[in-house]
Amino acid sequence: MSEEVIKVRVWRGRAEGRFVEYEVPRQESQTVLDVVTHVQRSLDPTLAYRFACRVGMCGSCAMTVNGQARWTCRTHVEKVVEDGRLEIAPLANLPIIKDLATDMREFFDKWARAKGRFKGTATRSDEFAVVPPATPARQAADAGIECIGCGVCYASCDVVGWRPDFLGPAALNRAWTLINDVRDSDNRERLAAVAGDAGCHVCHTQGSCSERCPKAIEPTAGIAGLKRLAARAAMRGEL
Repeated sequence: MSEEVIKVRVWRGRAEGRFVEYEVPRQESQTVLDVVTHVQRSLDPTLAYRFACRVGMCGSCAMTVNGQARWTCRTHVEKVVEDGRLEIAPLANLPIIKDLATDMREFFDKWARAKGRFKGTATRSDEFAVVPPATPARQAADAGIECIGCGVCYASCDVVGWRPDFLGPAALNRAWTLINDVRDSDNRERLAAVAGDAGCHVCHTQGSCSERCPKAIEPTAGIAGLKRLAARAAMRGEL
């Protein structure tokens, strides 16, 4: 009896690359990352890709699987294989370094443009701030704070594809969590940063970012909140 195999098309090269097909043995409880690892270790050692934790903590193994951005370490083959076939490509909306590895610099540069760094006023000599968990601001911040910067939402966002300068859902989600952090002191500058031509108002509210987020975060909701705050600030003449 012949061994069951998966026919896997893997993107090779850079933007001008092509798909190359491999046959990978089918295994029980096999993940897409297992498939990619088999190709690199057993069939073609020149294949470039990223991974680290393998347990859904780092997000570095995100790729496009059958047209959808996913964490490959948490995506089981049986859930996505179609007629014994898989297609694996790098994340969309990001420059390709080689094969399945993308350049994340512009993704994180947009976090910086959105003022995604916490800026407090307390010193190490002060008492720890007490933020009651039941307050609306704390709950809004908690809803988005688990983002690990994997880029799945960014790769799933059509607006980023249409307008490469758009800050994107991850950067805007980070801005939203900080704006709702009562300890942060940079909110006026942050709101001005996300209300510009490439900021929250560019979002078309298609919801792909919320639908695809592996952490069940809803960047669309946070972006809507930023739109409301920016509109109010503009009416008050603060922007």
